[in-house]
Amino acid sequence: QVQLVESGGGLVQPGGSLRLSCTASGPIRSINAMGWYRQAPGKQRELVATITSGGSTNYADSVKGRFTASRANAENTVYLQMNSLKPEDTAVYYCNADIRGLFTNLYRNYWGQGTQVTVSS
Repeated sequence: QVQLVESGGGLVQPGGSLRLSCTASGPIRSINAMGWYRQAPGKQRELVATITSGGSTNYADSVKGRFTASRANAENTVYLQMNSLKPEDTAVYYCNADIRGLFTNLYRNYWGQGTQVTVSS
C-alpha cells in the first residue's frame, strides 16, 4: 500500500526555521509532482509549494523567498525548508504526491497525514 509519511513539524519562535520531510513508501513505480499544502484553523487547505521530478518549483506568494522545496528522487522524499517563519505560517502541513504504483499505468494523487507547525513566541 502506497503511503506518504511526514515528519519535522513542531513549535518554533517567529523568525525561526523548520525542515519538513515526506517519504513515499510502498509498491511505487514512479512519482511525478510532489508538494506541500497547509491548512490553518478555520481556513481552507492551500498550496504552499510544488516540485516536479525534474526539480521545477512553484510557490505560494506568501512563502516566496522564505520556503524552499527540494526532493531526493532516489529516496522518494520531498523536503520543505522553512525560514523566517511567521505566526501566520501556523498550520497543519500536508504532503501531496502523484504516484504510479507498480501494478498500474495510472498516476494517483496521495496525501500524507499532516504535521503541525506552530510559530509562536
